[in-house]
Amino acid sequence: MQKIKKVCVYCASSDKIDQKYFEATKVLAKALAKNNTTVVYGGGARGLMGQLADTILEEKGRIIGIMPHFMKEVEFHHKDVNEFIFTADMHERKKQFMVGVDALITLPGGCGTFEELMEAITLKRLGIFTKPIVILNLDGYYDNLLTMLETAIEHGFMGEVHRNIWTVFTDPSKVLETIQQSTPWSSDAINFAQA
Repeated sequence: MQKIKKVCVYCASSDKIDQKYFEATKVLAKALAKNNTTVVYGGGARGLMGQLADTILEEKGRIIGIMPHFMKEVEFHHKDVNEFIFTADMHERKKQFMVGVDALITLPGGCGTFEELMEAITLKRLGIFTKPIVILNLDGYYDNLLTMLETAIEHGFMGEVHRNIWTVFTDPSKVLETIQQSTPWSSDAINFAQA
C-alpha cells in the first residue's frame, strides 16, 4: 500500500453549520494525523477549516495553510499552523493546493469548496492533475452535485470513463482507505477528455 504523505483538504469556513460536520472533520483529521500525513488547507481559523487545523495540531500532526494576502489583512488566517504560504490571489492559492499532494479531499462546503472541487475535476479530466479526488458525502450533502455530474455523463457532456475522476465516501474515518482504492489516472487523459 502506497504511503499517503501529503493531502489537500477543501473545506468550509462557516461556523453556522450543523455540529455533525465538525465531528466528521475531527474524525477525518485524526485519521490523517495518525498516518503522519501532512495536510494542506485554506488556512482559515473558523468553521471546518478551524476544526481541521485545531485537530491536526492537537494530534501533533503537520498542517500547512495557504491563503491570499488580502484574507490575512482581515485576520481570517489560523495563527498556529506549522507553516503558512501567502499567495498573490485566489488563483495562485488553488495552484499551490495541488503542489506535491497525493490526493485531494473534499469535505462539505459552500461555493468556494464547490469551485475548488470542480476545477480539480476539470484539471484531472485534462490529465493536468492525476491524483485521487475523494468527496465526503456526509448524509447526502453532495447528492445533488453528484446527480448533476451523472446528468452530464448521461447527456454526453462527459464520458463514461470520467466517473473514475472522483471517488465518494461517507465514513470520514475511511479517508485513507478511500484514497488507496481510487481508480488510477494518467496524464494521457487529455486524449479522451472529449469522450
